Order: sequence, then structure tokens, then C-alpha cells
Amino acid sequence: MADRAVPVVEKRLMEVKLGELGTWVGGRDFTPNGMISSVRKGYQRYLNKYIHVKKGGIGGLSMVLASYVVLSYVWSFDHIKHDRMRKYH
Repeated sequence: MADRAVPVVEKRLMEVKLGELGTWVGGRDFTPNGMISSVRKGYQRYLNKYIHVKKGGIGGLSMVLASYVVLSYVWSFDHIKHDRMRKYH
């Protein structure tokens, strides 16, 4: 029973071989509801792994803070780039 073949669609991305990647992507649900449910699943996995633990640390919250800093930098990069090109004299 432990050695039964798992369909490619049910595997995680890290378990999929390069030749099976097209089949795996073809089995994903790209409808709006499917995308929302996949984001929701990822958020729940993040909460269960980093936030809702018995002995929590600062790791989960620091990841959120770091992603916020990177995202805000990406959003304001165009403005920062134009400021860098100006001459102030």
C-alpha cells in the first residue's frame, strides 16, 4: 500500500519531475475561485507553520515585515529611480 503510484496532479511542486511539469500545471485550477482557494491554502499553511505554534518565535512576524519592506520598495522604485537621476546643483 505504501508504494502505490500517486497521480501527478496530486503531487506537490517540489515532488514533480521536470518531465511531469506540463501535466502538473495542466491539472491546476486557474479559475478565479481556484486561485482564491490556493492563496487561502497557502495562507493557512503559513499560519499553521509560523504563527499558531506552541513555542513561537519572531520568525513568522519577521517574514511578514520583510515582505512588507520589499513590496513597498518595489512599489516606490520608479520614484526612487527618477530621484537618483536628477541633478540637484
